[in-house]
Amino acid sequence: MKNADRILILDGHPNDDSFCRSIAAAYEKGALAGGAEVRRLTIGHLAFDPILRHGFQRRMELEPDLVKSQQDILWAEHIVLVHPVWWSDMPALLKGFIDRVFLPGFAFKYHETGVLWDKLLKGRTGHILYTQDAPNWYYRFFIGRPSVNALRKGVLEFCGVSPVRATPIGPIKKSTDGFRRRWLDRVEEMGRKRV
Repeated sequence: MKNADRILILDGHPNDDSFCRSIAAAYEKGALAGGAEVRRLTIGHLAFDPILRHGFQRRMELEPDLVKSQQDILWAEHIVLVHPVWWSDMPALLKGFIDRVFLPGFAFKYHETGVLWDKLLKGRTGHILYTQDAPNWYYRFFIGRPSVNALRKGVLEFCGVSPVRATPIGPIKKSTDGFRRRWLDRVEEMGRKRV
């Protein structure tokens, strides 16, 4: 797999003072050092209604920030999603962003007949970096990693993004500064390698 030259980082944590924000910044720093072009979207800074009010039955007008987000996704060769695990899933803000942005006609297109669809975001790879308070073995084997399954299978691969890696970071609760620094160094190296 060729390393991506154009990387989009989607930071799905609503809090500016979060470890996820530091993770997104570390990946960006590494990717820039590795020679990639990088765009970073902090979803909590975007102005949009996160509720898909009519489902797919009636289109909602896209706010300017969402139009720009779609342009950034089309520009990207590699999409990095950073988010915390809350209640075993992604935050509502990230889910609302996905509902509003990854729309039919943009990210996928159902066929007129049958149950198949066209994957309109082919040619891109993905990486999910997620923080959690639970140990990784617990989230993986007892809970089943619902946020990873939803983002990898239900969103990115559904739309043609493949392969999609997933990296758990945690447990964060009661983690030491040294633990966090080591993770930021690892994430920066991931960015440098553009994976």
